[in-house]
Amino acid sequence: MKHYLICLLGCSLALLSCSRKSDTSVDPAAKGPDIPPVETNAPNTNYQPAFAGQTRAAGVTTAAGSYRATVLTSSLASPWGITALPDGRLLVTEKAGRLRIVSSSGVVSAPITGVPPVNAAGQGGLLGLCLDPDFSTNRMVYWSFSEARPDGNVTAIAKGRLANNEQSLEGVSVIYRAEPAYAGSLHYGGRVVFDRTGNLLVSTGERSDLVTRPQAQSATSALGKIIRITRDGQPAPGNPVFAQAGARPGLYSIGHRNPQGLAIHPVTGEAWESEHGPRGGDEINRLRAGADYGWPTITYGIEYGGQPVGSGIQQRDGLEQPVYYWDPVVSPSGITFYSSDRIAGWRNNLFVASLSGMHIVRLVIENNRVTGEERLLANEGQRFRDVAQGSDGALYAVTDQGRLYRIDRP
Repeated sequence: MKHYLICLLGCSLALLSCSRKSDTSVDPAAKGPDIPPVETNAPNTNYQPAFAGQTRAAGVTTAAGSYRATVLTSSLASPWGITALPDGRLLVTEKAGRLRIVSSSGVVSAPITGVPPVNAAGQGGLLGLCLDPDFSTNRMVYWSFSEARPDGNVTAIAKGRLANNEQSLEGVSVIYRAEPAYAGSLHYGGRVVFDRTGNLLVSTGERSDLVTRPQAQSATSALGKIIRITRDGQPAPGNPVFAQAGARPGLYSIGHRNPQGLAIHPVTGEAWESEHGPRGGDEINRLRAGADYGWPTITYGIEYGGQPVGSGIQQRDGLEQPVYYWDPVVSPSGITFYSSDRIAGWRNNLFVASLSGMHIVRLVIENNRVTGEERLLANEGQRFRDVAQGSDGALYAVTDQGRLYRIDRP
């Protein structure tokens, strides 16, 4: 069903402090001449991109010796989310439900108590996290997790204060649940990030199964959505209004499959998202208030069994095109924009933790289009789950196998 979307007050275009400025601050020296795309395997389909550069962009190469990757620790257990504390240490979630602090030298703390129980079956667990913009004064932490409910499982958002002794979370409360619940263990989404207006953006999956998949297109469901809420879990002021009867006021965008990455562009303030496709069709999207990103009506992927998804179409009026897609998949999880000058040519590039691809993707973006792609740490043999910029300007990445990397200039 096609839903007509109406944005309130005209100011929703300014949500996330989106000034609509183009990112033109890319170092020209970072772009090598005539470097072929990094993907050399055959695609799963013969689908044609909607515009040049939407997939298999030209390759780019970071100058030799410009960076070094160091393993700070290998003792984490299935880490899922990472964020930087103001003093340079890192706050890390582990899938089974543990929250830990890791020092800059790789010392891992004991688990921080107070985390609510998680349902870690399948793709569930303790997932993404972020700090309150006022963390230095209020010490508040927000996180996403899969919560078991009487009628199934939900993607839930909780908050709590990190105690002064850093051994526990205080005043923990669940502020949002992506309903309806479903008795499945896949596609929770699971990232949470603050936008420039001080509200939370939350990603939720459509829970994978054919019975729930259509809910990605329904404004009456919180599945397969980007949600925008206040710090108390209420619909954020200025959210778009969806015309469908019974539409949820917390929705920001619809038509998502399994969005596991959210990041705010350091120049424009716009939110960007990474999303798992099926067999092919992984996406990078620039989020707009009230927009429909098409799943499962349009996709550049196919079913795992090889048949088309739905009608097998890739474009339809009123449905957003991804800025970039991959076929075959790289399985994009956490993402971050790099706002530092510590490594030449990386400023304002998007970095994507790749699971099945087993590398970190570097995307050069100009005027909201991908102009170059590079694969980093591809020889490490790791499933990269999340990547974040530290307070020191370095990049930090965690892997399913338990490693924490620091990526910085030598």
